[in-house]
Order: sequence, then C-alpha cells, then structure tokens
Amino acid sequence: MTLDQTVTTPVDTAPWWTSAVVYQVYPRSFADSNGDGVGDLPGLITRLDHLERLGVDVIWLSPVYASPHADNGYDISDYQAIDPAFGTLEDFDRLLAEVHARGMKLVMDLVVNHTSDEHPWFVESRSSKHNPKRDWYWWRAPRDGFEAGQPGAEPTNWESFFSGPTWTLDKTTDEYYLHLFAPKQPDLNWENPEVRQAVYAMMRWWLDRGVDGFRMDVINLISKDPALPDGATTGTSGLGDGFPHYGTGPRIHEFLQEMHREVFDGRPGELLTVGEMPGVTWEDARLFTDPARGELDMVFQFEHVSLDHGPGGKFDPKPLDLRDLKASLGRWQTALGEVGWNSLYWNNHDQPRVVSRYGDDGEHWRESATALATVLHLHRGTPYVYQGEELGMTNFPFTGVQELRDVESLNHYAEAVAAGGEPRTVWRGLRAMGRDNARTPVQWDAGPNAGFTTGEPWIAVNPNHTWLNAAAQHDDPRSVFHHYRRLIRLRHELPVVALGDFRMLLPDHPHVYAYERTLGDDRLLVVANLSGSPQTAELDREWATADVILANTEEQLVSPGCVDLRPWEALVLKR
Repeated sequence: MTLDQTVTTPVDTAPWWTSAVVYQVYPRSFADSNGDGVGDLPGLITRLDHLERLGVDVIWLSPVYASPHADNGYDISDYQAIDPAFGTLEDFDRLLAEVHARGMKLVMDLVVNHTSDEHPWFVESRSSKHNPKRDWYWWRAPRDGFEAGQPGAEPTNWESFFSGPTWTLDKTTDEYYLHLFAPKQPDLNWENPEVRQAVYAMMRWWLDRGVDGFRMDVINLISKDPALPDGATTGTSGLGDGFPHYGTGPRIHEFLQEMHREVFDGRPGELLTVGEMPGVTWEDARLFTDPARGELDMVFQFEHVSLDHGPGGKFDPKPLDLRDLKASLGRWQTALGEVGWNSLYWNNHDQPRVVSRYGDDGEHWRESATALATVLHLHRGTPYVYQGEELGMTNFPFTGVQELRDVESLNHYAEAVAAGGEPRTVWRGLRAMGRDNARTPVQWDAGPNAGFTTGEPWIAVNPNHTWLNAAAQHDDPRSVFHHYRRLIRLRHELPVVALGDFRMLLPDHPHVYAYERTLGDDRLLVVANLSGSPQTAELDREWATADVILANTEEQLVSPGCVDLRPWEALVLKR
C-alpha cells in the first residue's frame, strides 16, 4: 500500500477539545417558537434533545446579537443585547443553562472585524471628523486629484467580498469608510487600542455570563497595512485585490496574543477559541494554534472548500478532483501533526450542502452522505457538524434569483449580469454555490414547513422534507443521523481517533479515499469509495483479518490484499 504522509502522535495531555464534536446552529433557520417564520432561542431550546441524542459536545451559536440583519446578524449593532427576532437576554440565559444541564458547552460567534453601521460606536464615529470615536473605524479622504463622489475617488481600489468597492462615501464629512463586506458593515480599526480594549471587555462580559468560548469571524482580517495600498486589479470589475494588505496582516499575532492575555489567561473552566481565517496557510495556522504562543485553539481554513472553484471564483464551479482533496487535507494533517490543531468541516452557513456538492443527492444520497461524513470525522482535528448535515440535508432546488435572500448572492448576480455575464450561466453558479443552500430551515418532520414554523418561513423550506427529516431518521438505525451518532461515539471512545498518527494511503487513486490512524498498538483503516461506480482498493494483507467497526453498508467485502467497494461505500477497520 502506498504511504505518503506521516504524523507524529500528540502528547498525552491533549486538551479536552481533541475528542469533542461541535455543532453549528444558524438560529434564524433552526426552530421557530412563535410562528413569525424566523428561528429563535426558545425554539432552539425545544430541540436540544435532538443535539443531546446526536452526542455533540459543543454548540456554536451563530450571531443572535442586536442587528439590522443586512448580513443575517453578522452586522452587529449591540454586542451585549439579543436581537428581538431571536428572543431576550433571559431566553439566552435559559438556553445556556439548558445546554450546560445536558453536559454540552455553548460557544458564541464573535464578529469584531466589523460592526453594523447602526452600532453606537459608528454612529459617533461618522458624526464628525473630530469625534473621539472617529479613529475607531477606517476613514479616508478621497484619492488625490479626485473630489468626493467622483468615480475612482475611493481611497484604494479594493474590491469587497460582497462585490463593489470596499469604500463608501459618507456625506456628513465627505470622507470614505472602509468595509471589506457590505456597506452596512464598517471595519473596526484595530490599530486603535481603545477599540481592542472595548472588544476585550465585551468578551469578558459574555464569559462571565457563562459562555464557553468564541468562534471568531474572519479574525485574520483585523490587522490591515495602515498604508492601505492599492491591490492588483483582477477580473472584469476593474477593482483590485486588497487581500495581501489585510489578510493575516502585520500585527495579527500581536493582537491575538493580547486578546488571549486580556480575556482568557487565568480564567477557569474549559474554554474553546476557533478562528475563521480566509486564505490562511498551514504555516500561518501552526503559529496561530501553537499552544506555546497563546493565540487560538484551532482555525477554520478554506483550502479544501476552494478546490471546486473555477478561474472565475466560487460562483464558477468545476468538478472536484478527489486527488486534489486528498493532497489538501493530507497536507494539513501532516503540517499540524506536531504543533497546532485544525477544525474539520464540510458544511457551515457559508457553504453549499456537501451531499449535493461533493456527493450524490439522488440515487446514492444516503451512502454518499455517510461516506463523506466517515472520511471527514476520522481525520485528526475537531469535527464541526452544521445543522441538518446530520440528516443529509441537500441543496435547495432554487428556480430563480427572486427566491434568494443572501446579500452576497444578490450582489454578485446584479454585478455579473450588468458586466455582460450570460444570466443563465451566472444563475447556474449561484444555484450550485450560493450560501442560501445552507440556510433553508432544518427539516424536523414531514408536516407543513417541515416542523420549523407555524407561520411563513423567512426562506423557503426544501420540498424534500416530506421524506428527508429528523422524525423519519430518529428511529431508523440505518439513517444518516445514526451514522453521525456512531462517528461521534468513535471519537469519544477511541483515543486513536482523537490523538492517533495519520497516514494518507493511495494518494493518486481518483476515486478511493483511504488513510490509517495509529496510536500505540491501536490501528484504524478508513477506506471509502467516493464515486458512483464500484472500485477496488489494494490493501495490506494484514487488514483482511481486521474487525469492521463501522460501515455504511450491510455487507463488507474485505479480502486478503484488496477491498471491493460498492458506490459510495465506506468502511472503518480496527486492529
């Protein structure tokens, strides 16, 4: 058998989260208690038994703070208030108590690269060039030789993640403010120590309330090159790529180390910090997650979910080459083997559903959903399950742009068509890769609106909820749900899953994903056919007598020297 990667075993004193599994709740789409069509905290409380039964250890709660919802809550107007759409602070305290009573932890979403333009800090900042909070955000005069409002007058040529320039003119002072995302999401100026101290005080307030840590939204963007230089122009927009000047910027490690000292050092309890980091490399991640440096526990990286992006970016999808995926995930396993830690995920609120993206949501729906889960969860790292993933939820069959709700998708469609893009081609990319695929309501049962709400849901419910739902799977031992339960139990019960060495196998096989995990005398083999046709994988003969401890099919065909795999079949063997 071909072996191409080896990882050394971590120390025996591994942190608690090495054997934990995290579940992300996007509250707007999880469960609605009052019939207004928007999920809320009381609704989430009513569904905690589902998460307890699944066996997860940590709930990551996407933003529930006060917000105008220009970006579904990732534009925060008050960090210490719950948005009325989701409930009250008392509801939050009850949720936290219920989560802790079930032996789980609750991690908040920390969005501090930017605020809402309705946050009091920004309201003050924009009121005058001389306001004490003016320097809490990035303000700049028009480019030399231009007047405010003229085309090209923006201080830099950077393009926003959500299309268009990263600068918006504010008429009050005739200056521009920076927003890497939507105009209603102005970027905080982390160069200002007052900003940092205000953020740290807010974080301490939530930890004092009892939360168990933070998932930090685009946290590697908080340090910008203060010179704010132009970026190289790309694509057809005429705008520039500013990422080299704000992605993993010059003071990012300093800021995160300061945050760790100010917020986490000496605080009792088992806390978790994970940083979402677009564009981060494994070299960076080793630094961010090296325990000796006092920065973060783990990172979210995007390399593996960018492999099916074509030359036109995420909305120009191309077929995934499994060999590229193995090279990417294997590289991260190796790179963070001795130092650091990675998160493992297929899905979140920003990614399309994996069974539709990398799997087969038709004939082999159950097998592909469980095969992809098996491959991911038995890697080294902390697995993250996104709501509905444990049911095998699929992309929504959107038929037109009028059905979309996401600001990124709507902006992209308008800009791409205006630039001459063929509408059907633009739509195909959005249909496959748009974030709304992940944001349709959780499918609890076969009833009206999938049991999500008694009212009109804020976004449509997938019509396949009549057969694909939690109620149909809870008592079916062959269901996707129960396969996820078994995967989570393996991580809890077998130290080799959490702490074992990693070896990638068959790196050049175009359809079979296989690897070994080893800890002392315990060895696991994970082998999966990630295709719709039968495959044969060559095995070391020693595996012919191993025990099959998990499979997504009822019969396994393991022979000396090889394993014959049916479409989307996945096996885990133990010696």
